[in-house]
Formats: sequence, structure tokens, C-alpha cells
Amino acid sequence: MAVSTRDRILTQGLDRLSQAGLAGVTLGGLAGDVGMSKSGLFAHFKSKEAVQIALLGEMARVAGAVVIAPAMQAPAGLPRLTALVERWLGWTTRAGLSGGCPVAAALFELDDAEGEVRNVVTAMEAHMRALLAGAAGEAIAAGDLRADLDVDQFVWELCGVYLSHHASQRFLRDPKADARAKTAFEALVARARPAP
Repeated sequence: MAVSTRDRILTQGLDRLSQAGLAGVTLGGLAGDVGMSKSGLFAHFKSKEAVQIALLGEMARVAGAVVIAPAMQAPAGLPRLTALVERWLGWTTRAGLSGGCPVAAALFELDDAEGEVRNVVTAMEAHMRALLAGAAGEAIAAGDLRADLDVDQFVWELCGVYLSHHASQRFLRDPKADARAKTAFEALVARARPAP
């Protein structure tokens, strides 16, 4: 099946987004990446913001296939929560991207910005946190985590583990980032387990 021009733009653009962040995605740069003119790219996307939003949508599609769908195959409860976290940490490498998580980068890149792109990133982050909260709720229902667990706090700390892993792996290039994130997750879960 032939790859459409739009699909090629999104595939190459997502890789650029993972490397250079939202600010690094320009119509001219992306046009050069896919071997077309800026006006040709403009025929598909009318603005830089439209490109960025489309790329964030493509990122969600890829992350859904690489992280969420496989994790949902695990049994509900702690196994599913663990699968979700394990697939989430460093997911861009498994997705074949050259850089890091575009949303993790955007949280800092857009922290003082306003506009539609920020709104999309905010919704994506809220969706992931809700997914984690749902998985934690299933683990509570299964008896794997204690009934009085503050799920919002648990997810907040889990997101801290993710962002610390991202910074350690991508920026500090710490070879122990994966092991440290696993240890942090295990400690978080141990504190959340029911009393013996």
C-alpha cells in the first residue's frame, strides 16, 4: 500500500518533534525533511500550529499502539498497571523515534504559553493521567493496592518518576535511568500495597 504524502509528513515530522520539540517543527524544516516545497507542505497544513497539532495527534496514535494497546492485554490490576508503566518509560525508543517524548518536552516548552497547541498537550497529559488513575483503580479493586489509596497522589508521584526518567535518560544520558525508574516504581507500589 502506498504511503500518502500526509502520512510521510506526519512520520518524518513526528521524528523531528521527538528530537527538536515543538519549536523545532517549522514548515520550512519539515518541508526539507520530506523533500517538498514549503508551499507544497502548506497545501496540507495551513499553519505551524496546525502541523504541531497534527503531529501531536500522530504521537498519540503511535503511543497508543506501542504503549496503551499492549498494556491493556495484561490482566486488570497490578499486572496491567505495571505493563502500562513499563511500556510508557522510554516508549519513543520502542516506537523507532530518534528523540524523546514530545509531551514530556512540551510540558516545559509550553509551561508559560497559551493557545491551542498548549490546550492539546494539556488534554493529552490529562488523558494519560486518567488512564494511570484508571489502572490504579483496577489494582485497588483487585486488592493489589490498598482501598484507601490516594489515587491522585499516586499518579502524581508516578508522573514524577516518568519525568525524572525522561530527564535522566534523554538529557543526562544516565545508563542507570531504566533501573532507577524501576526501583522508584516498585517503591511507590510497595507503599501503596495493603497492610499484611
